[in-house]
Amino acid sequence: MVPGLKILFLAAEATPLAKVGGLADVAGELPRELVRRGFDVRLAMPMHATIDRSAYPFLELCRFPVGRSGFEIEAVIYKLELEGVQLWLIDGEPVRVVPAVYGQPAQDGEKYVFCAKAALLACEVCSWQPEILHANDWHAAAAINFLDRWREESSTWSGVRSLLTIHNLAYMGSENARAAYQVPQSHNPALPDWGTNLPLPSGIATADWVSTVSPSYAQEIQTAEYGCGLEQLLAARADRLLGILNGIDTEVWNPTTDGTLDQSFSMETIEIRQENTFGLQRELGLPLDGSPLIGMITRLDHQKGVDLALQALDQIAGEAWQFVLLGTGDQALEVLANEFVERYHLRARVLLRFDASIARRLYASCDMLLIPSRYEPCGLAQLIGMRYGAVPVVRGTGGLKDSVPDVDQESNGTGFVFDAADVHDLVACLLRALRVFQDKNRWRKIQVEGMSRDHSWKRTADDYSGLYQKLRDGER
Repeated sequence: MVPGLKILFLAAEATPLAKVGGLADVAGELPRELVRRGFDVRLAMPMHATIDRSAYPFLELCRFPVGRSGFEIEAVIYKLELEGVQLWLIDGEPVRVVPAVYGQPAQDGEKYVFCAKAALLACEVCSWQPEILHANDWHAAAAINFLDRWREESSTWSGVRSLLTIHNLAYMGSENARAAYQVPQSHNPALPDWGTNLPLPSGIATADWVSTVSPSYAQEIQTAEYGCGLEQLLAARADRLLGILNGIDTEVWNPTTDGTLDQSFSMETIEIRQENTFGLQRELGLPLDGSPLIGMITRLDHQKGVDLALQALDQIAGEAWQFVLLGTGDQALEVLANEFVERYHLRARVLLRFDASIARRLYASCDMLLIPSRYEPCGLAQLIGMRYGAVPVVRGTGGLKDSVPDVDQESNGTGFVFDAADVHDLVACLLRALRVFQDKNRWRKIQVEGMSRDHSWKRTADDYSGLYQKLRDGER
């Protein structure tokens, strides 16, 4: 590791300031772990309209113009330090007009290209020179292309290396603002014409290195099934493409200290975990009949396989199980879930909302955590579930495949894995899990094995430290 290596970390969202998805957890937690290792990190993100400015001691750092198609827009950078990480919050008219973290495609394109350019310009204004630009997803990808051009034009930027992390390849961004801000285009011949003006494809083609959030996802996106039309570009960049599995904050997610639970517990006291199950069952009006409780905590989206889960449970209606689904999203899937509860009102509950407290209690209560995703770049639910003693039942894709070894394939397995994204395979996997559940001693061993795994950010930060070292040493 290079002591004091300077990292400009760009992301659209970061906990605790703004969270819509898993990107916020990565951007909020990984820089903190990097700082602990001696890196000098600036986390740049928009000053979203949803951020409560009165809740934090923001200080104005600087103001400067950002060029856009013959005129200029003023950018204002606010500084905030949280747990050793210095945050740069980027404000300006393109940020203020969007009422949430994400709005309409045209608004988002304008907002995020403005912020990408402003983040780089802020380094010049503040005389802080990064050595690594680490951009996350399409929202920050334009910064990769700006840097590529500026490295040719200015000695100030010539030694800066770039890394683009793909959190979800399916979201490539809006092209509307790229011409307005004169974002340089990539000349990589492997970039398809349709992707030339889209932020993520162009960034992938240009970045010195590309990473994804799990090793398996890095391999999957080089295939037609998962590559979203960019598989040839990604395969051409395979020697500069690396998958690094995300982690979780093991202090935040800790069943021994979690105050939302009816009963705290640890690996050594796993038997008393059941008090949480009983408490949640009573609250939701489910019978305390010893049936395994299957939990699902997810965004209701086609990707997440909610429809597969409901169909599979329909097919094993003759088995003993209870089911609780927590989440919100696609209206058609919400209707499907409500219809399912009407059929199984004695043993199923659907909570169509986001509720952080209930989510924690469900992690600590359910016997099985069902994650039948059609694809999953990384996923955090299975990591949290194992931390809380829930046994994952997952599709073998992306980060789910990398983090959940099957109990019938490995002696130290932590869950149950099925291959194909279809109801038949999921039914077989659920039946396998239900059979093992009857063997209480074996089930406890599986739970304890999952709880003992290290899914902290320490491992992830170690991997990124190694990649930063390669970048710093000039591997382009």
